[in-house]
Amino acid sequence: MLYSSCFKIPEAEHANIAAKPTTYVGFGIFFLCSVMVVCLISGCRTLGYNVGMKNPYGSDVQTICVPIFKSEVLRRDLAERLTEAVCKRIETRTTYKVVSKPTADSVLEGKIVRISRGVTLANGYNDPRQMIGNLSVEVRWQDRRNRDLLEFDPIAWNVGNAQLSVSEYLVPEFGQSELTAEQSEIDKIADQIVNMMELPW
Repeated sequence: MLYSSCFKIPEAEHANIAAKPTTYVGFGIFFLCSVMVVCLISGCRTLGYNVGMKNPYGSDVQTICVPIFKSEVLRRDLAERLTEAVCKRIETRTTYKVVSKPTADSVLEGKIVRISRGVTLANGYNDPRQMIGNLSVEVRWQDRRNRDLLEFDPIAWNVGNAQLSVSEYLVPEFGQSELTAEQSEIDKIADQIVNMMELPW
């Protein structure tokens, strides 16, 4: 009994020895996760994607000229209102500055190609209770050398012009009008255009 007691490991030391494998395993998992995160970030940057809070807009250009959009539809002031909405969003949401064409680094041009209205729900007297509207535009962003800027979504801009389309429901019974529905479509299209100016994630 005396011989056994002389070589008995104290309980505190036994606990420390038992805890060491757990510590090593935890450190190994932490190291492995750190390596994976670094590799993931490096891979994203190699592919042209951004990680973190970096400026989502490119630095190739600083200023943009936005001429009044062209229009293939007969709707008064529609092109002017859309152009104004796009300019306001560029100024408030991006790092770019809207300027006149002679001094601009790039030009954003657009054209309204279609606007339509359709009845989706009618009452017993065939009066429209709900309608749906559609607005379609084409836009193109080029630098002063007439090169398409790569900041645009490469899928949407693979042929130079991006074609965008939005829809909006109109319910007259709720006090909505043709003008309010049209303004909502303009706001949606303007948001889409500015969203496309962001670099890929």
